[in-house]
Amino acid sequence: MAGARGAAAASAASSASSGNPQPQEPGLGELLEEFSRTQYRAKDCSGTGGSKVERIEKRCLELFGRDYCYSVIQNVNGDICGHYPQHIVFLEYESSEKEKDTFQSTVQVSKLQDLVNRSKTARCRGRFVCPVILFKGKHICRSATLAGWGELYGRTGYNYIFSGGADDAWADVEDITEEDGALRSSDTHLFDKVRGYDIKLLRYLSVKYICDLMVENKKVKFGMNVTSSEKVDKAQRYADFTLLSIPYPGCEFFKEYKDRDYMAEGLIFNWKQDYVDAPLSIPDFLTCSLNIDWSQYQSWDLVQQTQNYLKLLLSIINSDDDSGLLVHCISGWDRTPLFISLLRLSLWADGLIHTSLKPTEILYLTVAYDWFLFGHMLVDRLSKGEEIFFFCFNFLKHIISEEFSALKTQRRKSLPARDAGFTVEDICMLRRKDRGSTTSLGSDFSLVMESSPGAAGSFTYETVELVPAGAQTQAAWLAALSERETRLQEVRSAFLAAYSSTVGLRAVAPSPSGAIGGLLEQFVRGVGLRGTSSSTL
Repeated sequence: MAGARGAAAASAASSASSGNPQPQEPGLGELLEEFSRTQYRAKDCSGTGGSKVERIEKRCLELFGRDYCYSVIQNVNGDICGHYPQHIVFLEYESSEKEKDTFQSTVQVSKLQDLVNRSKTARCRGRFVCPVILFKGKHICRSATLAGWGELYGRTGYNYIFSGGADDAWADVEDITEEDGALRSSDTHLFDKVRGYDIKLLRYLSVKYICDLMVENKKVKFGMNVTSSEKVDKAQRYADFTLLSIPYPGCEFFKEYKDRDYMAEGLIFNWKQDYVDAPLSIPDFLTCSLNIDWSQYQSWDLVQQTQNYLKLLLSIINSDDDSGLLVHCISGWDRTPLFISLLRLSLWADGLIHTSLKPTEILYLTVAYDWFLFGHMLVDRLSKGEEIFFFCFNFLKHIISEEFSALKTQRRKSLPARDAGFTVEDICMLRRKDRGSTTSLGSDFSLVMESSPGAAGSFTYETVELVPAGAQTQAAWLAALSERETRLQEVRSAFLAAYSSTVGLRAVAPSPSGAIGGLLEQFVRGVGLRGTSSSTL
C-alpha cells in the first residue's frame, strides 16, 4: 500500500466538494462524547464520509498542518493496525504557509510504509513504532512492547487472553514460552527476522533512546509470557540502543486515584506485589544533571513519580543529541499516551512545537490523536474507575513551573545581571524539599495560588512574593514563568469544563437515595472546578 504525501492541504483534499459548505469543525465536547461511547477502531470508519470519527481525524490533520509539512502512512480499514489512526501523520519539518505550497517530502514514504508493514508483528497487538511528535528535528515515538511467543504463534490466542476469554480458538494454540522456544533454531530465526525489522524501523527514525514504562519484565497471563520487552531480549538485539526501565503503575492503579477524590498527592504504588519485577534502570549519564535521587523512586507518590519521569524524558529530547525517543508500556494505550500527551503539552507551552495552535486547539489535538485515535479504551476504563485519562490533564497543574521548561537554559542566559537575593537559577536549583510545593500555600513559599473560588471552569491566580530579589530579575523570571503557566492552566481549565459536562457526569455512580446532586458536587470539588475550604489543588 503506497503512502500518501501531502502537507496542510492533505486534510482538506479528501473532503473537498465543489460548492458544498464544509461541516462545522468538531469541538471538544463532541469528541469526548464520542470517545466515552466507543473505542476507536479503524475498520469501523471506512465509507462513512460524514461520520464523527472521520471529522475528528480530518480535524487532527488540519491542526498538524498549521505548523508542519507531513507525509501520511495509510492505515485505511486498519490494514496495518486496527487501533491506530486511518491516516498516520509522519511529521517531516516545521513550515510556514508559503513553504506548504512547495512541500517536498524528505522521506521515501513507500520505504517507510514497507518497514511498518514488516515490523508490526514484532510488537504487541501489532502496535508498531510510530512517530508522533517532532522536536528539534528528532522524532518522539510511541508503540506497544515487544510481542512474545504467544502472540507470534497465535494471534487468535493472544486476542483471547486480552479479551477475557471470548475466543474459543485459543484451545488450538500451542502453549509456548520464550524459554522453550529458544531451544529451537527455527524459532530463534523467527525472532531474528521480526525484531530485525523492528530495529530497522527504529534506526530509520533515528531512535536511540527506548523508555519502557512496564513494571514487569514480561507480561504473564495464565502462567505464560504473552509479551516481552527490549530489556530482557536474550539475544541482546537491542544492545545498541540506550534502554531505560522506568516502571510506572498501570491503569488499574488509577482506580485508587479516583477513590481518593482525584487526589494524587500521597498516593504511592505498592512495589512489593508479586508481578512487579522490573527495577528502575537509567544510565548514569542521563541522570547526573537532574538533581533527583532515583534510589528513592519506590517512595514517591504519583505526583512525584510522574513529575520526575517527565523531567527525564524532557532532558533526553532537549539534549544536544540528534537521536529520537521511543516511549512504550505494554499495549501502548494507557501509560504511553499519558506521557506522550504531557510531552506534547509541555513543549507547546514553551512555544517550541505547534506554535500556531491555541490552548483549545492543542487540547483537541492531543485528546483526539494521542488518546482517541490510538485506541485508548476510555469506555472500559471509566466503567472500572481507572481514570488515567482524566489524571493526565488534571496533572497539568503540577508541571507549570520553570523546572519543566525546555527553555530554562536559554531563559537563564537572557536574564539581567545578578541582583541581590535569589535569581532564577538559584530558585531552579533548589531541591523540592528545600523549597516546598510550588502550588501549596502551606509551603515555605509559593509561586502561585490556584483555584480561587469562582465560577465553574474558571481560574484566577495571585502571585506570591518569592524572595527579596532585585525587582528586575524577579520580574523577568515571573514573566517567563507566567506564559508557560497561563497556557497550561488554560488547557487544564478547558478540559475540566468539557469533561465535567460530558464524561464526568456519567462517571459518577447513581446514589441509591437519589442524592445525585451531592455526588456531582463531590466530583466538581475533586476535579477543581469549585474551590474548597479544606484543600487547594
